[in-house]
Amino acid sequence: MRAAPAGLPDRLLPLALSRPAEAFAAATRLLEGQPDPATASVACQVRAIVLRDAGRHDEAIAELRRALRFAEGSGAVERLVDVQATLGVTLGLAGRSTPGLEMLDRAVANSTGVHAGRALTRRGHLLRVLGRYDEALADLRQAIRVLRRGGDPVWEARARMNRFVAYAALGQAARADRDLVVAERLHAATGQDLESAIAVANRADLAFQVGDIPAALGFLDEASARYQALGASRPALAIDRCAVLLAAGLATEAVAATEEALRRHVRAGANGTSTAELLFAAGQAAQAAGQPALAAERAAAARDLFRQQGRPGWQARASFVALQSRYAAGHRGGRLSTQASRLADELDALRAPEAAAAHLFAGRLAADRRPADADRHLARAARFRHRGPTFGHAAGWLAHALRAEARGATAAALVAARRGLAAAGDHQRALAAPELRAHAAGYGVELAALAERHAVRRGDARMLLRWSERWRASALSLPAIRPPDDRELAGELAALRNVVKRLDAAHVADAPTERLDQERRRLEAAIRSRTRRTAGAAQGRADDGDVVAKLVAGLGDHRLVELTALDGLLYAITVVGHRVRMSAVGPVDSAVRELDLARFMLRRLARGRPPPGALAALDAAGHRLQEALLGPAAALVDGAPVVVVPPARLHAVPWALLPALRATPVVVAPSAATWLRAGRLGAPRQQRVVLVVGPGLSGSAEEVRRIGDGYPGAVVLAEGRATAEAVLSALDGAWTAHVAAHGSFRSDNPLFSAVSLDDGPLTVYDLCRLRHAPRRLVLSSCESGVAAPVAADELLGVVSALVPLGLASLLASVVPVNDAAAAPLMVDFHDRLRAGRSFGDALHGVRECVAGDPVAVATALSFVALGR
Repeated sequence: MRAAPAGLPDRLLPLALSRPAEAFAAATRLLEGQPDPATASVACQVRAIVLRDAGRHDEAIAELRRALRFAEGSGAVERLVDVQATLGVTLGLAGRSTPGLEMLDRAVANSTGVHAGRALTRRGHLLRVLGRYDEALADLRQAIRVLRRGGDPVWEARARMNRFVAYAALGQAARADRDLVVAERLHAATGQDLESAIAVANRADLAFQVGDIPAALGFLDEASARYQALGASRPALAIDRCAVLLAAGLATEAVAATEEALRRHVRAGANGTSTAELLFAAGQAAQAAGQPALAAERAAAARDLFRQQGRPGWQARASFVALQSRYAAGHRGGRLSTQASRLADELDALRAPEAAAAHLFAGRLAADRRPADADRHLARAARFRHRGPTFGHAAGWLAHALRAEARGATAAALVAARRGLAAAGDHQRALAAPELRAHAAGYGVELAALAERHAVRRGDARMLLRWSERWRASALSLPAIRPPDDRELAGELAALRNVVKRLDAAHVADAPTERLDQERRRLEAAIRSRTRRTAGAAQGRADDGDVVAKLVAGLGDHRLVELTALDGLLYAITVVGHRVRMSAVGPVDSAVRELDLARFMLRRLARGRPPPGALAALDAAGHRLQEALLGPAAALVDGAPVVVVPPARLHAVPWALLPALRATPVVVAPSAATWLRAGRLGAPRQQRVVLVVGPGLSGSAEEVRRIGDGYPGAVVLAEGRATAEAVLSALDGAWTAHVAAHGSFRSDNPLFSAVSLDDGPLTVYDLCRLRHAPRRLVLSSCESGVAAPVAADELLGVVSALVPLGLASLLASVVPVNDAAAAPLMVDFHDRLRAGRSFGDALHGVRECVAGDPVAVATALSFVALGR
């Protein structure tokens, strides 16, 4: 037996929560040297703390049993008490709460001074984990007083961090923030690197509580980077990220994140309270993503673990997710409603984050059988329209609207719906990333649908149009937020272009692509994370006024056909002159099936080998599609120009294929209000024209040369000069831009949809970096006009990126087109633009000149004009 180096044992314990990997290695070396009992006790305790924080609770407990034996052999009471306290909290975190608390009680009773403060901090920590917040706060208050008086800044910071979490869980953000500020200062002063990283993650929790999603994502990314640098694994980070992603509407991504964290956690042999919490988060994510079977499995496993661990509050939260998943899987009946009512009251009493959602859920279930009970739950859910994070206010207004509707107070229900939509808009306004704005629609869709049902029941076409417009494509009506000039983002996008270009070359050469695919995924994740951290603008709400009156006055000689999907049915609203009509069309699913068939036929014709009777078959498909999309409203289109406003699921329709629209100019808009706003945009001072040719399109070079002949002084980027930075610089604020390049649509993430340039793909993320979009843009590339539907009527794609930046007119294809057939059409289109024709008129003129050749006809029909 030999003595440890002077001071090493005293340095090891703080190191376990500062640089855990280094501490574990040093403690292991110390034990190999057969140290004295006191030193051996410290070394075993340090190893146990690192193992515990990695989730390996059984190994940690075994180490602490050794540490306890060494401490008893040392004869040092303070050493024994310290190990008892660590063992107590570790037993609790392993799910053995009763023996853990008994051990902690013993440590508190047998200690004085700062040692008592440390024992109280650990007991407060375990009580907080168990959801016994009042008891936890009592211990932590006493601990902070003792530790501050005893001059122990490391443990005072830990006590404050625990009190921060308790205050945050109780919704006391101001008190939580005060503790976090002091803890951060103390951690920095004492060099506690890991705990400083934990404090950053706690900052994310605070930002989340006040509804600042971009800031929360930023703090989580920073904490993750710090953990990785320290070699630390913190399951709590994945749990916190899941909550933020769900608030942002990114449920599918939350499922992927929690499932991956759970796999890593199990693979590492981890167990205990963190396992149960990860299972719970995974269940929440799966439920939100519409995966009830997975949600039920994860929630049931979490509920059983919480029960074993003596955590009734968490058990109730998991039970609520399990109940929701049963309902989503089709279970109904009075028993389900009774359970929902009981759980809502229990979660409310526990002040759980799910209380508002639970009351809303219980109120809906009780509506038919127990109106009084439904009213009570909806009233409680409605309280949250003025409290809690801003992203939850819309849910409170929905509850308020449902309660008013149940009482027959239609006017009050509509007022609540309007205010709820305003609250949802406020949440969207706080976000800058187009995907966050689109996904954040959430309860706004339900609020709009509530009002739209009233309009349908009353047969009030003006009312239906007003409410359809109030929420449709709301992300596009918000002011554009250009991310700050970010060299790191630009570098990541450039690196992504390089990787994709190398991937394409590897595919051609039949070379291995695994490492390149991995790097592509890493870069895409980094770009996605970086853009989401941009904050929105706290600008006032737009005054929508009487939107119907504005539309009627602003349509001029155009006819409006606005399609609204409600409860699986499609309704067509038409505005012809001053008359607004409403027609029930049919099931949305039928329209989608006919659309899929029509798009398939256009794609087949684009290959250039039309079968016999191809045009007749295409005409027949057009008639079926018209019946499914317009129904009786088709008879109201009288040859005047038409503005079509479809729901997001029907965005990629080749509208000119419909017989009623074949003989008239047609433009498409995500909302009628967007179309009106585009008409108010004047021409830029410098009417600069930009022509771009991507690689691999020999026919397009001639196409662009011919187009350029009509635009003296046009900026032409071709033959190796069409690089991303050159193209972005030229596009910024241009009057007219034409991009001839191969295009690709990414359904998994539409913002990574791209056109191929000389140095790789130019993505929608790249376009978001523009200060000003080109006023008029022609994309003669494959599926350039396709956007992904998100949250019912939101769109992700070129439209969502460029409309807020000032794009007024867009020509794009909704299916892959034949490049050779497209070239002469594009030349003709620009000739008509220069003659002063609008995009809709010019495209109509091009189609009129195409007849007889099935490939040319299909190519012309595959393009749509969006905007003015």
